[in-house]
Amino acid sequence: MVEHVEIPEISDYAAVGGAGAISSVVDLFYQSVLADPQLVGYFADTDLARLKRHQVQLVSQVMGGPVSYEGADLAQAHSGRGITGADFGRVVDHLVAALEAHSVPAEITQRVVAALGATQDDIVTAP
Repeated sequence: MVEHVEIPEISDYAAVGGAGAISSVVDLFYQSVLADPQLVGYFADTDLARLKRHQVQLVSQVMGGPVSYEGADLAQAHSGRGITGADFGRVVDHLVAALEAHSVPAEITQRVVAALGATQDDIVTAP
């Protein structure tokens, strides 16, 4: 008789390679965002090291990693910045491109995009 062995399901965080992989994705993401003339203005006078750290935490948490986002509430952090839906969409596009450049499976990318989409109302404040 063959015993049934439970195979633990791994998180998206582990599936993509954990902290190092997510840090690399976030670095590439910000290279793209900061090279985008439509978006770069939002990051003037921003502590990029701190911002990247918070983004790594956020993406890690979204992917089920052992990391929790410790930054400001997303609505508070983006308040008064005048972010449009189009700008939000461009940011999501840059993140998708960074995930794809790191060979993150499409189903994981879709889950990340869905989680980010749920934050749009907290971030988009301009028509």
